Amino acid sequence: MTTTRPPIPPFTQESATLKVRQAEDGWNSRDPEKVSLAYSIDTRWRNRSEFAHGREAVVGFLNRKWAKELDYRLIKELWAFGGNRISVRYAYEWHDDSGNWFRSYGNENWEFDESGLMKNRHASINDLPIKASDRKFHWPLGARPVDHPGLGELGL
Repeated sequence: MTTTRPPIPPFTQESATLKVRQAEDGWNSRDPEKVSLAYSIDTRWRNRSEFAHGREAVVGFLNRKWAKELDYRLIKELWAFGGNRISVRYAYEWHDDSGNWFRSYGNENWEFDESGLMKNRHASINDLPIKASDRKFHWPLGARPVDHPGLGELGL
């Protein structure tokens, strides 16, 4: 049985924007099991220099990620879309276990199957050390509030 994860392709401006916000909200939950449900059973990922294949690998990856990247807060923004593909840019802030803060900037290319599950994810990310006083993402942990500025509004 295949799970449907609306919106499904082909994407419109509105549905692609919604898909991006749903992904952002999911990742901001920092719940690997919940996040993995947005991906096909046989999803293929490249995240930086790490490759993952399948939901189980995604859960393992996310558990490791959020054990290292503490107080993680993410903003994603639609960059482009067409058919069953979406491209996003994003930034997230986090600190390590020594209290060093970072803002990570990235781009992702997503490809979805006919049921709206992501089957391919390619992510390129750079980390920038920042001072705690330079942070821009200050909402309580969890989903970004609707009225919080996006990347463009923050000059990122």
